[in-house]
Amino acid sequence: MKLIKQLIALSAIAISAFATAAPNEAPDVLVKRISNDVIETAKADKDIQAGNVNKVTQLVDSKILPYVDFQRMTALAAGRFWRDATPEQKTALSNEFRTLLIHTYSGALSQIKNETVEFKPMRADPADTEVEVRSVVNVARGEPIQLNYRLSKSPSGWKIFDINVLGAWLVETYRGTFATEISKGGIDGLIKKLAERNKDLANKPLKASSK
Repeated sequence: MKLIKQLIALSAIAISAFATAAPNEAPDVLVKRISNDVIETAKADKDIQAGNVNKVTQLVDSKILPYVDFQRMTALAAGRFWRDATPEQKTALSNEFRTLLIHTYSGALSQIKNETVEFKPMRADPADTEVEVRSVVNVARGEPIQLNYRLSKSPSGWKIFDINVLGAWLVETYRGTFATEISKGGIDGLIKKLAERNKDLANKPLKASSK
């Protein structure tokens, strides 16, 4: 579980590289250029390492959330059930899923220690509006681990809508969980379940990483 949190933290930091990207910069170029600096900043921040809730949440809010397409991510995770949801349900579900990922990233950022990210050449045409940025995480012990991103180009720039950790896409992983909850209580049941989970996470302090 600790390793998974570290990988999620690394993906969050790589996502945060989009915060200061030039509007027309290719997604792989901007991630390569900025991610190392962001990683080193997180490693050197004692408040983040100590699990300071306010400091970590501020980092997530300012550097990660603006560059993730939560509505598309939620729609893909909900699958065929998304088209049957009302506009109100779609909004509520997207908000709860967004909050869940905030808690996930916040709890993981303090776990970063000596990991580094190496990016692979991107296989895409300049005219593509959807691309995949591939990378590997170099850990202190063990083999490098795959960490990839799917992005789409929007009027406001590139947005991430899926992440692959250890060969599993985040959207596909949540799709099974969402389908199970929807089969039990419909869309409203899933929204209620996510809200309960978020309330539980909000009441738990972040844990500082071990030395």
